[in-house]
Amino acid sequence: MARTPPPFAAFEWKIAWRYLRARRAEGGVSVMTWISLIGITLAVFALIATLAVRSGFRSEFVGTILGANAHVTVYSAGELDAQGQVDRTIVEYDAMAERIAQVPGVQRAAPLVKGQVLITDRDRSSGVEVFGIRPDDLYSLPGIAESDQAYGDLSRFEEGIAIGSGVARAIGATVGDRVKLTSPNGVKTAFGTSPRVNAYEVVYVFSAGRYDIDRTRVYMPFPEAQSFFNREGVADEIEVMVDRPEDLNPILIPILEAAGERSQIWTWQDASGGFLRALEVEDNVMFIILSILVLIAAMNIVSGLIMLVKNKGRDIGILRTIGLSEGSILRVFFICGAFTGIIGTAMGVILGCLFALYIDPIFSFVNYVMGGGVWDPAIRGIYALPAELHLSDVLKAVGLSLGLSFFVTYFPARRAARLNPVEALRYE
Repeated sequence: MARTPPPFAAFEWKIAWRYLRARRAEGGVSVMTWISLIGITLAVFALIATLAVRSGFRSEFVGTILGANAHVTVYSAGELDAQGQVDRTIVEYDAMAERIAQVPGVQRAAPLVKGQVLITDRDRSSGVEVFGIRPDDLYSLPGIAESDQAYGDLSRFEEGIAIGSGVARAIGATVGDRVKLTSPNGVKTAFGTSPRVNAYEVVYVFSAGRYDIDRTRVYMPFPEAQSFFNREGVADEIEVMVDRPEDLNPILIPILEAAGERSQIWTWQDASGGFLRALEVEDNVMFIILSILVLIAAMNIVSGLIMLVKNKGRDIGILRTIGLSEGSILRVFFICGAFTGIIGTAMGVILGCLFALYIDPIFSFVNYVMGGGVWDPAIRGIYALPAELHLSDVLKAVGLSLGLSFFVTYFPARRAARLNPVEALRYE
């Protein structure tokens, strides 16, 4: 009794490999195979490159926010003062900060004084936001104290101020210069409030990695900021840093309870949540669009297989006559289409991973060819195009490409398997 060969037997692979290596006379099939291969390669490459850039952009955005901003900000709901104005300052700020710092999961809590001023160096001025902060608290901000592009001496912070690199460029200042800070809420006199102007030495220039921070932020010693902004004995808010900034919900209520009555909180997710949600929507839309491109590329496999089945009708009839089953014929042509999808996917993964790993020299080359100015940090917020390669993104691209390739390959292969050998050989 004849033994039925197992699925995907060696002879099925040999026949499929023979069909893939079409003769010159059957160049149409070969051309369609190459078109399918190149299309899938480029589609998978584009999908992986886009996912890597989107992951890198989100990681860079979140990292720069968390490296230079409070994870949670605690401030007072305010009370009416004698003039009928709402006073939101915090009087017992040290006690409040100590209570918050004892909450499990909180790294530190620091009082801040904030105000907007005009900074001037010689004849150049710019509007900035001043953060009054204690030196130890400033040292704990990695985006400021650990910046690899910073210069100056942060240990001299109590003797002057620290400014962002964007502020330094805007006014032409550098370490050692004395700059003037002008506040409209200055000294109160019988004739009204006169602007307060003080000069400070720039002791440190930092780069937090975000254009909007570097362009607008100035750090000043906490006691000096209290005096400069008429905040003697009070603070404007409490800056809180936590262990898990991306999972804030479990810790918000304990922080609010520790802060006391009439306290309110504002998180980094509240401040940037709209942008993060926009990134998430854009990620989903880009994945759908690029998935359609992969589908279009995979459809070329159908065209190539249909042409192959038509050209090999006589061969199919002979193979069926000598005993090959419908399943064997189906698997032969399925291998032809799937092989194209597998090779195209593999090449696309290699190109996509190389792009993500070497994005900096690639982007520098593009910037050089275009004459510079391709990436504007004033618009993008960060200084370079980031890319972060995740295994999950690569697996999603591979699964999508192979799944579509196998799916569209089945139908022309099934048509070949159902071809009647009598009809195939009738006119031969």
